[in-house]
Amino acid sequence: MSGRLLRWVGTGAAVGALLTTASPAYAVPEPSGPGERPVSELLTDLQELYRKAEESTETYNATAEKLKEQRAEVTRLNGSLARARTSVRDSRGAAGRFARQQYQGRTNISPYVHLLLARNPQQALDQGHVIGRVAAERAATVQRLVGGEKTAATLAAGARSALETQVALAARQKEARDTVKGQLKEVEELLASLSTEQLAELARAEEEGMAAAQRKFLASGALSGAAGSAGSAPSRPPSRRGDEALDYAVRQIGKPYKWGAEGPASFDCSGLTQQAWAAAGKEIPRTSQEQWAQLRRVSLRKLRPGDLVVYFPKATHVALYLGDGMVIQAPRPGTRIKVSPIAANPLLGAVRPDPKADPMKNYVPPKLPRGAMKGGDKGYGRAGAPRA
Repeated sequence: MSGRLLRWVGTGAAVGALLTTASPAYAVPEPSGPGERPVSELLTDLQELYRKAEESTETYNATAEKLKEQRAEVTRLNGSLARARTSVRDSRGAAGRFARQQYQGRTNISPYVHLLLARNPQQALDQGHVIGRVAAERAATVQRLVGGEKTAATLAAGARSALETQVALAARQKEARDTVKGQLKEVEELLASLSTEQLAELARAEEEGMAAAQRKFLASGALSGAAGSAGSAPSRPPSRRGDEALDYAVRQIGKPYKWGAEGPASFDCSGLTQQAWAAAGKEIPRTSQEQWAQLRRVSLRKLRPGDLVVYFPKATHVALYLGDGMVIQAPRPGTRIKVSPIAANPLLGAVRPDPKADPMKNYVPPKLPRGAMKGGDKGYGRAGAPRA
């Protein structure tokens, strides 16, 4: 069934307008039997289910990132604890030797103590200095032992706390994973319940609605100065790293979307943007929310290729700006990385990972592979449901 599935439009308003003004050939019939619903309602429900699933996916990604960092912290603390315990063991050994010397009546260092009996005053002074150094060493050894034990105790408590946090994060990750799987199962069940005619109407409504949304967005002048006319080279070139990030994203076109994935065989939306900029030598946050929160905001009028376009009120989807009002994105489960209209989803804004970088002087837009825009933002049926 996956070959017939709908393509999701990001703006309900445009779809609603389309459905109410559709030509007779595209008119949606009224429900004629029990259990049948208007295509507009079905599209709204699917849109909401996909949005919730993507929001949960980004929650999963954020938890997975924290868990990765926490595991590294546990490893670091355990290493420090092992070194501290080794130091305590060595200090205890030194303290034990001093105790044995004291017990055996060798409170001074034997060869030098005997020299104190010499009648030469200078010798006595020199040896007194040696004895003072030995006493200081003993005091320092005891101090190291006490300090080392305190350090080891602190590190042990920290390691236990870090491990508890790791366990809690692992549980949260599993909960987030189960939430995503449950929400995507709802999508699958809803799609499986639709007739061939309903699926065709949904696909047609989505395609027309997306086109209408794109026309309206471009006509608004929101991208004025950011790109030339359709089919022309962008008037604002990218930075060198932006060009490299875009080149990486273009080479991923055709690879499948998989929630929680960050390459190299498959990606989710923020996994693609993060890895694209990592390939350009710039580390950015893992999730779309953190990319939106931490990277420099940039006006849509100043967009340049390689910038990140963020969608939905909670910043739960992200794509790379290609130029000419188009983006490269990993749309949603059951899709492949592709080129889409920038208005395919409700825009929140844009961010730039390298705001201080100068634009390139001689920019040549990347050559897109054949079929880069084909496939739409389709969902999946039973055969395309995620297994992880």
